[in-house]
Amino acid sequence: MSKERARRREVREHAAAAQADVRAAQQARAARRSRRGVALRRLVAPLLPGSRPGQQTGVLAQRRRTRMNLIVASLLFAQVVIWIVRPDWQARLAGVVIAAIAFPVIAAFAF
Repeated sequence: MSKERARRREVREHAAAAQADVRAAQQARAARRSRRGVALRRLVAPLLPGSRPGQQTGVLAQRRRTRMNLIVASLLFAQVVIWIVRPDWQARLAGVVIAAIAFPVIAAFAF
């Protein structure tokens, strides 16, 4: 009877050791996955809306950002047209100054 108990105990210990090895491997994989996830989140987070401190994420904030982007794009387009059409530097410089002055005015009227 004693030999039988010793054999059963040996089988249980062997199974427990195998299960501990499997658990250790799973924990190692989870730790690697977690480190990868943290690194990926650190890379992607700045690109997502609302990830920067103080940035609003609502519908109105999205509309405001869209309007602001359209205003900036249109002023940049106007600058490109001025630089293509007018070869003299005075006109180009005047276009930049006028755009810099007009931007806050247009932004105020857009909202």
